[in-house]
Amino acid sequence: MDKLIKACVSILPKPLQNIYYKYEEKWLYLFFGVLTTAVSFVSAGIAKNLLERTSMGGEMVGTVSTVISWICAVTFAYLTNRAWVFGSEAKGAKALVTEAASFYGGRVFTLVVEAVMMAVGYGKLKINYWVMKIIANVVVLILNYVISKLFVFKKKDEAKAD
Repeated sequence: MDKLIKACVSILPKPLQNIYYKYEEKWLYLFFGVLTTAVSFVSAGIAKNLLERTSMGGEMVGTVSTVISWICAVTFAYLTNRAWVFGSEAKGAKALVTEAASFYGGRVFTLVVEAVMMAVGYGKLKINYWVMKIIANVVVLILNYVISKLFVFKKKDEAKAD
């Protein structure tokens, strides 16, 4: 994947290459975030279609397919963030479990943040659903990056400096 990314960047004009390399981690985070969204939508659609073939009620189909898509998307995000965005140095079962647990924990936290923002913004303040959804998702995107950068994929030399 690294070679593919570098090959794609190499076809850009030099000034754009410089911008990319200056903010590489953030560009990769956004790129894999878009792919994570696609994983979420595709897995939700597949789950919804499969669940609708069961005797499960419509409300449950929506809830269960959302949970399945969240698990698929967060797993994809963890793997891509670990390998290509933050370059995790975690080795061994204990370190990997700790890292994955903190990643999933951070994503559960931001899921709660989004739910609260939607409940207050849309439910109580009557802000347009999609406007509130965009605002909440921008907040979640930023929080997910900060949590991943500062707590989940913290480099060993950065951890010693604290």
